[in-house]
Amino acid sequence: MGMVLNPGPPGSQPKTCSPSLAPAEAPPVPSPEAQETAAAPGKENGVDMGAEETGAPAGRRQKSWLLRHFSLLLRRDRQAQKAGQLFSGLLALNVAFLGGAFICSMIFNNVAITLGDVWILLATLKVLSLLWLLYYVAGTARRPHAVLHRDPHAGPIWVRGSLVLFGSCSICLNAFRVGYDVSHSHCKLQLELVFPAIEIIFIGIQTWVLWKHCKDCVQVQTNLTRCGLMLTLATNLLLWVLAITNDSMHREIEAELSALVEKFSGNETAACLCLNATACEVFRRGFLMLYPFSTEYCLVCCAVLFVMWKNVGRRLAPHAGAHAGTPRFHLHGAIFGPLLGLLALVAGVCVFTLFQIAASGPSIGRRYFTLYYAFYVAVLPAMSLACLAGTAIHGLEERELDTLKNPTRSLDVLLLMGAALGQVGIAYFSIVAIVATRPHEPLNRLILAYSLLLILQHVAQNLFIIEGLHRRPLWEAAPEDTREAGPPRRGSLLELGQGLRRASLAYIHSYSHLNWKRRALKEISLFLILCNIMLWMMPAFGTHPEFENGLEKEFYGYRTWFTIVNTGLPLGVFYRMHSVGGLVEVYLGA
Repeated sequence: MGMVLNPGPPGSQPKTCSPSLAPAEAPPVPSPEAQETAAAPGKENGVDMGAEETGAPAGRRQKSWLLRHFSLLLRRDRQAQKAGQLFSGLLALNVAFLGGAFICSMIFNNVAITLGDVWILLATLKVLSLLWLLYYVAGTARRPHAVLHRDPHAGPIWVRGSLVLFGSCSICLNAFRVGYDVSHSHCKLQLELVFPAIEIIFIGIQTWVLWKHCKDCVQVQTNLTRCGLMLTLATNLLLWVLAITNDSMHREIEAELSALVEKFSGNETAACLCLNATACEVFRRGFLMLYPFSTEYCLVCCAVLFVMWKNVGRRLAPHAGAHAGTPRFHLHGAIFGPLLGLLALVAGVCVFTLFQIAASGPSIGRRYFTLYYAFYVAVLPAMSLACLAGTAIHGLEERELDTLKNPTRSLDVLLLMGAALGQVGIAYFSIVAIVATRPHEPLNRLILAYSLLLILQHVAQNLFIIEGLHRRPLWEAAPEDTREAGPPRRGSLLELGQGLRRASLAYIHSYSHLNWKRRALKEISLFLILCNIMLWMMPAFGTHPEFENGLEKEFYGYRTWFTIVNTGLPLGVFYRMHSVGGLVEVYLGA
């Protein structure tokens, strides 16, 4: 006979159960999802319901307590991260404004604030940045669990290579400057030798630290690390501002050259002349040729330091650093793109060599300016058409857009757009100067066409690269539902091996049989890579016709045009270098 378990409320039937069926009819245990759903109203209303009232196990109350406090800790961590970024950003802003006020005061009133005062301020900032860089390497980075993650997208090889290249050239520049000052030691202060020596030490240590730690996602001493990174970034930014506005060395070299000419003509001048003419000529040539590399180095350092600042406290997924499926750089049968790019590269080297030979003389003939600008007028339309064709092919592709948040890609796009403003700004200033003065002369018409085509090429190339960076690469197309929710089943290793085999065969088939759209994108990318390498080499290593033709310098004045050119040309060199990196990614993803 049955047993009465619960009489229930009045008027209800008593529940009975047979002893033999009791184990089979035990009440089911609710799933964790059901428990969380049942506990949700209690969480929202703030009511802590006991196990006696709800009939649920006591573990549910403990789990909801952990979830609440875990979410609270996450919110506090995000708030602390935002506060640290805000404070370090304000620190960099104040340092940059202080240094900018010193530099502007030196420009507009060089009696009250001299160049020596600016050098003292920058030397102090360099010493403070050096102390922090050394502390980061010896202290912060060596702490337990300091660098648990490394950003695989930060500090690609072309950025670190340019960092070492431009840093080495900047060290050589300061060595030439020291040699120039030593050769004029009879009319210069010995204290001026201290500042280049400090800069050589600063550049050497900073380059080594950034090369080694540019991928770090620091998890300890985050506020101190953010402030140190922002202080170093502000120091590099002020060095760049001083380099693009300080023309004292250039004026001194021009005054010495004119004094030498007057001396040989029989007129005596009071200029400070060099004791060894041969050594001074080497120092002058080296300083003038390597001067753009100093500004370029500061820009690259600012970009790397900003990425490190964004990565402080960042936590990456365990699989974020795996790039086993990323393909290596292969030509894949591309013919026309490399061939046309090599032709443009060889022609550019020939034009560059002829122009440099002409620039080594007392003056540059108009035919060399015509040859230089005519080469650009021939190459820039071909690059623009290739970029527009590549953008149209991107629109015809079936690959999905990558809409996931990617800080490195966002920074790449921002740097690409910002660096393009350098050459575009110079082009617009040249257009205004030509149209307002002598637009009918043949050389000025050629410079006008060059400026317009340069603007068009920058716009078209930015569209092509940005569209390619936002396309999902083929090697990231993973099959859906690949994660196992439960413990591995028998035979799962066999199924996994079969799946990998099918994926490998599909990958090989996909890359050995390129359709016309992917082949065209690879041809266009290779052509643009070689052209951008050539356009990077010409302004980076040679004399700049924008400053030597005299048209804009006469229209705007020496100091104004010097500032415009020294602002735009380093940005233009950085743009070409950054474009090569973006085009390589577009080529690999096609």
